[in-house]
Amino acid sequence: MPLEPLPGGKDSSAHKTSLSSNKDSSGLKALPNVTKENTFKLSGSTGKDKTLSGASKDSNYTKVMSSGGKDLNTYKQAAVLQKTKGPRVMRRHRSHTDSSRGSLTPAGSKLREELDLEGVLPSQLRDRLHLLFSQIEKEFEYLYASNLILQERLDVAQEKLGCETGTVEKVPLEAQDSTDYGTKNKKPLLSQRIKTTYKQSTSKLVSSFRNPNPAYTVVRQFRGHRDGVWEVSVSRAHTQQVIATASADHTSRVYSVESGACLLQYIGHKGSVNSIRFHPNQELILTASGDASAHIWRAPLSQLSHIDASKSHSSGEDDLDSSGREDGTDDLSDFSHDASIIRNPHCELLHHSEVVTAADWMNQGTQVITASWDRTAVLADAESREMISQLTGHDQELTDVHADQSQRLVLTSSKDTTFRLWDFRAPSMLVNVFQGHTQQVTSSVFASGDKVVSGSDDRTVKVWDMRNMRSPIAAIRTDSEVNRLSVSQSQNIIAIPHDNRNIRLYDINGVRIGRLPRTNTQGHARMVCSVAWAEGNPTCNLFSCGFDRQVLGWMINNFVKE
Repeated sequence: MPLEPLPGGKDSSAHKTSLSSNKDSSGLKALPNVTKENTFKLSGSTGKDKTLSGASKDSNYTKVMSSGGKDLNTYKQAAVLQKTKGPRVMRRHRSHTDSSRGSLTPAGSKLREELDLEGVLPSQLRDRLHLLFSQIEKEFEYLYASNLILQERLDVAQEKLGCETGTVEKVPLEAQDSTDYGTKNKKPLLSQRIKTTYKQSTSKLVSSFRNPNPAYTVVRQFRGHRDGVWEVSVSRAHTQQVIATASADHTSRVYSVESGACLLQYIGHKGSVNSIRFHPNQELILTASGDASAHIWRAPLSQLSHIDASKSHSSGEDDLDSSGREDGTDDLSDFSHDASIIRNPHCELLHHSEVVTAADWMNQGTQVITASWDRTAVLADAESREMISQLTGHDQELTDVHADQSQRLVLTSSKDTTFRLWDFRAPSMLVNVFQGHTQQVTSSVFASGDKVVSGSDDRTVKVWDMRNMRSPIAAIRTDSEVNRLSVSQSQNIIAIPHDNRNIRLYDINGVRIGRLPRTNTQGHARMVCSVAWAEGNPTCNLFSCGFDRQVLGWMINNFVKE
């Protein structure tokens, strides 16, 4: 069920979607000694929706996790076994068990030859067996998801000890399988291995605590937003190092990377600001909002240098570390009383009937591409605001859009589990559909070497080659839903933001590099919505934002697998 924005473009609280599995009450009357109670009964809810139409002043957003997330539903199993009658039935059962091992009795072999077993099982019973096997598969998925949660808790415990690289070694599987409980001599051997493993893991934890890994460090904290921050963007065309943020508090902000000061605020939207992108070569910024519009507004960054210089002495790391309350809220005046305020856009694009989730510049900034919950993307002229083309084909709401700055290519992501590549280079537009995810695609971006990287709520990130789009060339499985990711063009490193507050780094081949630290003193306290690389920036080369209302600037010094 698609999310609906409140009338007037005002914010709505976090929406929840729940899908309950229907219970099948059909029986198994044709099978002996089987009743309806022999079947598994499973109930649960899946799904996740994010509020983009407009933010409430309360930032306590709720995300309904998919089954296997942190709020796992309890699986219930009820089975009633009936007693068989007589030893003769038990002997027959043993004979069938023996036959499964390849030792059929002569009578059993003759009976199998006489019977034509193909098609004997009624379709109703066959469907029931398929249902039971699917329920067993869900049970295994539940166990696998529980294992991931336990691993996550172990990682948190390691972080509390200051450990970023140490891992707890497991007892070899061979030692467990070879344990003979009837042999007394093998028990001390297993016990000794456990003790040795424990000592080694403890030694690593202590060593990591004494010598923490400085490869990933939080350098800047940019605060001031009063609600969750959906996206962070980095300016690459301007001499001044700045970032821009889009927030659910209806505002957009421009910060100085060097000082951390807020230089500019835009308050022209009437709904949640869902995305923000810098113009490739002009002092213009493009924002998309839950008020069903996209705005182009001027950001006189060259004129704001004096504000940055005056704040550089008072808005450094010390002020950022000491200000702000534990819940991440800050007095707006503490950070933006000297910032310039822009109230009206230079250009307003009104081509959608629903929430505009994202917008990006195209064709060297002369055109704009927007994506919306009305299941369409619109290509418009940035100066005249006229619609050039409307892109249709997605079956559900669009979640993100990205344009290639060197070629006339566009990527649109959707809740219909697909993302599409739109090619405007030919006179007749070409469309390619990528089908590889099982849940909504939250982001798809271009990477160097004709590659595309996509992230989804199915907890996977996949790398595709545009020259062969049948299947991904690399697949990364994670333990949490993926939000708007970013790819370093020079290093080919994928930064992945997660719902579980983590940020992980992988190379383009799917090899894990590391995870950014998340403790009480650094990292995000709520889900991470977006990340953006700033290659060549001497202060911070990676930025992240989340629903804890803050933006973090990281310095990544290690691009090698830990």
